[in-house]
Amino acid sequence: VIYPKLAGQYADYLARALHEYRDGDRVNPIMAAFVEKLSDQDIRDLAAFYSAMPGQLVDLDGRMKAK
Repeated sequence: VIYPKLAGQYADYLARALHEYRDGDRVNPIMAAFVEKLSDQDIRDLAAFYSAMPGQLVDLDGRMKAK
């Protein structure tokens, strides 16, 4: 899969990533072109939208066994 899975991703993670792409802290010419004109409110709205969608994220709770 070459596309990221955004549905259900944590809103704070999405917002931070979008800010970093927009501000040049993460370098990706494709993403930079998509986010260059987004306002802070646009980023918050996008992060909220994608995080509210059903997704396939899982955590390690109950999956790790102590040795």
